[in-house]
Amino acid sequence: MEEWNFPVEYDENYLPPADSRYWFPRRETMPAAERDKAILGRLQQVCQYAWDTSPFYRRKWEEANFHPSQLKSLEDFETRVPVIKKTDLRESQAAHPPFGDYVCVPDSEIFHVHGTSGTTGRPTAFGIGRADWRAIANAHARIMWGMGIRTGDLVCVAAVFSLYMGSWGALAGAERLRAKAFPFGAGAPGMSARLVQWLDTMKPAAFYGTPSYAIHLAEVAREEKLNPRDFGLKCLFFSGEPGASVPGVKDRIEEAYGAKVYDCGSMAEMSPFMNVAGTEQSNDGMLCWQDIIYTEVCDPANMRRVPYGQRGTPVYTHLERTSQPMIRLLSGDLTLWTNDENPCGRTYPRLPQGIFGRIDDMFTIRGENIYPSEIDAALNQMSGYGGEHRIVITRESAMDELLLRVEPSESVHAAGAAALETFRAEASHRVQTVLGVRAKVELVAPNSIARTDFKARRVIDDREVFRALNQQLQSSA
Repeated sequence: MEEWNFPVEYDENYLPPADSRYWFPRRETMPAAERDKAILGRLQQVCQYAWDTSPFYRRKWEEANFHPSQLKSLEDFETRVPVIKKTDLRESQAAHPPFGDYVCVPDSEIFHVHGTSGTTGRPTAFGIGRADWRAIANAHARIMWGMGIRTGDLVCVAAVFSLYMGSWGALAGAERLRAKAFPFGAGAPGMSARLVQWLDTMKPAAFYGTPSYAIHLAEVAREEKLNPRDFGLKCLFFSGEPGASVPGVKDRIEEAYGAKVYDCGSMAEMSPFMNVAGTEQSNDGMLCWQDIIYTEVCDPANMRRVPYGQRGTPVYTHLERTSQPMIRLLSGDLTLWTNDENPCGRTYPRLPQGIFGRIDDMFTIRGENIYPSEIDAALNQMSGYGGEHRIVITRESAMDELLLRVEPSESVHAAGAAALETFRAEASHRVQTVLGVRAKVELVAPNSIARTDFKARRVIDDREVFRALNQQLQSSA
């Protein structure tokens, strides 16, 4: 296996031949069973390393009666090694600031600091070692090569440059690939209008951001009298939210830009986060690049791997990180995996529908489990859809109700009341067919729903308001 060692050390001067489909042909196409044997050996090294250097893992594993010497098979790893959760990481950092007692390198080795924003609780700090940063860059370059991006291509990184790992990881990969890095960023007022002008001038080969921002950017381009197809993009690759594997969303972006769309990305904690990613020939869903990060799709009830063809939650393990390695980190996402032959020839398992979303993003209406990405797909497949919507979960009498506020396109809106009613009825029918749940559809004016330069947040749950008011009424009665 090419450059297979721990701690990892890549040849920074290596580049495959320009006409090669693969960065590392052996690692990417070897028989899966043979790769699994190598992964087991690596897991034994990683677990012993964590036991020796991390009080966090030693404590967790002692509580679970696990020692690295017991690891004799992948089944041992699955059944003996407990999962860790984001709450475990936050608690560790609260007790051992700033990076927690799962950081396994001296403080002098920390090279990059990133993290979560902390909008839903204590932020999580990522302390990434210098060697790990180079490993991330090499892994991302390899995966971007699989998308067809080549040395010398201009790669526009149009995501917020802040604590957010996505933009920095994409930039590191582009630089290692010897591409022309074009880190434009996003988020500042007026930035999108400037960006479309730059895209029209620079004609980049590749674009990185979020799916919702790409859709918004295409609208801005048209407002600026520009055609997104004239930007000359050959591919757009996305992370941060579901969408790039959702047929309606993916098709809409590909149609707007005349370019291929690739889904990628697991979790910021797992950087190199592109460890699940599509390829040029296998761009429906994402491959699990198992020799970079070992991925299991598990039953949330018992954390045992589910058979191929079934749904579960991804559980990830670093095979290269030495600073803050994640070993069986529970994602909390939902996906389905398969192990069929891949068109690109790589012998990795595949997530054919990408990541559906977070399990805790799922909501239940009258007994039916619903994911926002399913509604996104249904609406984006409608020709008269204007580009944005909001999902409002409310309560009338004793029943939960689903209300969709949907923008029709400018042309539908201009066509008058009859066209609007036809669109509204079609949207209601389509969503009910997909979800099995009746949804009320309220049409709002085009461009009346705020767009985003980052991750779209489309669900509004006001059942809590109902419950709070109801409790107040009951207590005052």
